[in-house]
Amino acid sequence: MIRSFGALFTGLSVREALVAAADIVIVYYVIYRALLLIKGTRAAQMLIGLVLVGVMFVASKLLELSTLSWLLDNLINYSIIFFIVIFQHDIRRGLTRVGANLFSGGRHYEQTEVFEEVVKAAERLSAARVGALICLERDADLVEYLNQPGEVLDSKVTEELLVAIFLPEPENKLHDGAVIIKNLRIVRAAAVLPLSPNAKLDKELGTRHRAAVGVTEETDAVVVVVSEERGAISLCFGGNIARDLDGATLRKAMLGLFQKQTKHKTSRPPPLPAELKLERPAAKEGATPPAAGEG
Repeated sequence: MIRSFGALFTGLSVREALVAAADIVIVYYVIYRALLLIKGTRAAQMLIGLVLVGVMFVASKLLELSTLSWLLDNLINYSIIFFIVIFQHDIRRGLTRVGANLFSGGRHYEQTEVFEEVVKAAERLSAARVGALICLERDADLVEYLNQPGEVLDSKVTEELLVAIFLPEPENKLHDGAVIIKNLRIVRAAAVLPLSPNAKLDKELGTRHRAAVGVTEETDAVVVVVSEERGAISLCFGGNIARDLDGATLRKAMLGLFQKQTKHKTSRPPPLPAELKLERPAAKEGATPPAAGEG
């Protein structure tokens, strides 16, 4: 393989070799960043499907399967249109991220400020025994995973607004559901998240916690949960749940998780707080999901 790779540069001048090497590196980097962009999303599964279609096309040519080859050939002719339609959300998110990276310093400060507002709101809601579900979007677009999209907002993340949204007043139609935070803004309230299908969930976990676990099983989102019954604060991500957190631990965990996303793509991620006890919520064999507890 090394000889074959070296043969590519045989007979080239130094300038031509440098240009060819730079061309290869740029293409490699673009593909690498594209794979990172769709990692943890449904687009990754779709991409695998498209690759399989390509493999079938090559195989049909080699095996001289004329009908299948004709069908796939016509399908591939329109692949650019399919690509844009299927990956439109990921393309939009990627272009947005390119622009955001130009101002990463200011964004890091804004991100820390948003986390601080979320932590303070969670502490206040916990003290008042008011249930809450705050979902922070990372790479995967959460809209396509919601059972009900809720109400569209476009608001700055503040402690006062988060507390006001979850107050269970008769006139407040937004308190029953999740708040979605995207690009450091509150974009939805009263959204209904998918419940985890895991039949072995600890029966102590109510509907609110099952929804938090469910959306983190499907996406890379991070969800802060405040229990209405006990006032306990939990953090869910990657299908895991960490319960009974204080404000300081919650703050460290959120910073660590989002730092991992933005700064440690190619290196070892920063460690999460030692006091963060993660658990896969399948503690009791044969446990059945609770009915509709608030948890």
